[in-house]
Amino acid sequence: MFGGAARAQDYPTKPITLIVPWPAGGSTDISMRAIADAASKHLGQPIAVDNKGGGGGTVGPATMAAAAKPDGYTISQIPITVFRLPLMQDVSWNPDKDFSYIIHLTGYTFGITTNAESQFKTWKDVVDFAKANPGKVTYATPGTGTSLHVGMEQIAAMAGIKLTQVPFKGGAETNAAVLGNHTMLQADSTGWRPLVDAGKLRLLMVWTDKRSPNFPDAPTLKESGYPMVYDSPFGIAGPKGMDPKIVAKLHDAFKKAIEDPAVIATLAKYDMVPNYKNTEDYKKFVVEVTNSERKVIEGIGLGKKPN
Repeated sequence: MFGGAARAQDYPTKPITLIVPWPAGGSTDISMRAIADAASKHLGQPIAVDNKGGGGGTVGPATMAAAAKPDGYTISQIPITVFRLPLMQDVSWNPDKDFSYIIHLTGYTFGITTNAESQFKTWKDVVDFAKANPGKVTYATPGTGTSLHVGMEQIAAMAGIKLTQVPFKGGAETNAAVLGNHTMLQADSTGWRPLVDAGKLRLLMVWTDKRSPNFPDAPTLKESGYPMVYDSPFGIAGPKGMDPKIVAKLHDAFKKAIEDPAVIATLAKYDMVPNYKNTEDYKKFVVEVTNSERKVIEGIGLGKKPN
């Protein structure tokens, strides 16, 4: 056991790989790179970001769970889909058993945008059109089972309308879809902000508790008549079986990172606010979020069908 203790004491002695399970250039990628850069200064080793998009943000964590050693040199951002997708379909990982949860970091501002030249000036315009044309309203998301997909289906159910999801791999693709009129709407996190600021996309609604300081004219879900908040909080985990001492070192470095003024400024650009939970609280949160997601998924009929 002495060798293991010595390794934990010396850790890290080489660069760490952080899987970001979304394509490069989106809001998650940019914010995670800022957080990783700040954390690396406290660890004394570089943190290399490895973009593994697909599966609504689950391909990267699933790959890590299946193949990575629990030595602290491979960790991953853990989106909420890691807990949600097993409730919807058969998957290769078990969120209760296959990860060593390290730290909970932050959440997103989600919004619904449309092309600035679209006929939809407000969300009510979308609802009215969808009632007259069931299933004709298409919306781009970063993947089936993501908070954007589940949130849109909840909104549609409450509004009494039918919408058609078109899944993509991430924000760069959903931006292109709505800009090019391949879909009528986009439901995504704030990777759309530069296009909204430039007047190319119109923001119809945000899904946060309060209006965004960056977009004070965009109403919230609650203001629009939907009593929900969707911010899809996320953290970082490694493969199962990590040494608690290594988990503690990573936790401390990433906690300092999200307290770094430069990181807070980067997060603010994307309407992301630090939402810190320590290792034990993050584990408890995983159980809570899985239970609440189960109710939502079953309520909108997306739950896994029994064999």
